[in-house]
Amino acid sequence: MTTTLTINGTRHSVDLPDDLPLLWVLRDEIGLTGTKYGCGVAACGACTVHIDGEAVRSCQVALSDVWGDVTTIEGHGTPDALSALQQAWIDHQVAQCGYCQSGQIMQAAALLAQAPSPTDAEIDEAMQGNLCRCGTYPRIRAAIHSAAKAMEG
Repeated sequence: MTTTLTINGTRHSVDLPDDLPLLWVLRDEIGLTGTKYGCGVAACGACTVHIDGEAVRSCQVALSDVWGDVTTIEGHGTPDALSALQQAWIDHQVAQCGYCQSGQIMQAAALLAQAPSPTDAEIDEAMQGNLCRCGTYPRIRAAIHSAAKAMEG
């Protein structure tokens, strides 16, 4: 079945099975490989993208269930124009292996959209479903606080 999606502001038409997870549409059909496959059961957060600003696990959203505009890490900022979160990630040296970071940033962006000055507890609650095997959680929290301050002005 042909489905039309808006991804990072660009419309894409795909002829794929309705039950194909959005993750594979993004990676294999559209070529946006910043969204990562981690577990396939929505337990790790590596595949986090936004649909109409809501953070979702793309490994568990079927193509037929996409209800709005999709934003991936590629649509969150560019190498020439980093978002406040991306700059904070660099400033705080968050990434080690980096595999989970696109999902972490997308989850953090959804948090900051809802809570522009989050507390540590709010950050911990929002980010608890995003796993980092390198254990950079204190740096993630610090980067979110820095991005929140940068976004205030």
